[in-house]
Amino acid sequence: MQIRPYRAVDEKSLLILANKVHGAGYLNKATLQDYLQRGLSAGLNASFVAYLDGQLVGYRLSFSAGKWQTDEWCSQSLWPVAANEMAYFKSVAVDPSVQGKGIGSSLLQASIQVLQQQGAKAGLAHLWMQSPGNSAVRYFTKAGGRLLAVHQDRWLELSLQSSGYDCPVCGHQCHCTAAEMVLEFK
Repeated sequence: MQIRPYRAVDEKSLLILANKVHGAGYLNKATLQDYLQRGLSAGLNASFVAYLDGQLVGYRLSFSAGKWQTDEWCSQSLWPVAANEMAYFKSVAVDPSVQGKGIGSSLLQASIQVLQQQGAKAGLAHLWMQSPGNSAVRYFTKAGGRLLAVHQDRWLELSLQSSGYDCPVCGHQCHCTAAEMVLEFK
């Protein structure tokens, strides 16, 4: 398996995987390009891809500290670090055919290493609790993540937008729950 920073050549395969795993309309070209810019800081890219036998099988999109906005789903008073020291783990997907092989964990570790070099002291994530077997929360907890809060209907607004995110569990109106979790960097 090869893990490396995201490059433009990965765009098409990443979009296919993201929408396969998270539901149609989850990511598009414009959103992906915006997300990638948020992960660039100090000449380093905090977003990574994983290839196995020449096929993209996973990705991790991460935002650098200071390059993302808090919203009503952020419990800042519970954060262990200041907002300008908090990175954001935006999105991860691993092809279902190779899940459970440590790819997600390897992608997370690669992002953490770069985010630390960029100056972040912790990373925040909103994890999809309806993932199969709640695997998103289990994997993040195993990596050292700590639960801060649980948010109902976290992605409802996204599903109602004209871009039309189609949740793989709920369909056109996503009522899934997010676990707001933090991972402090050592």
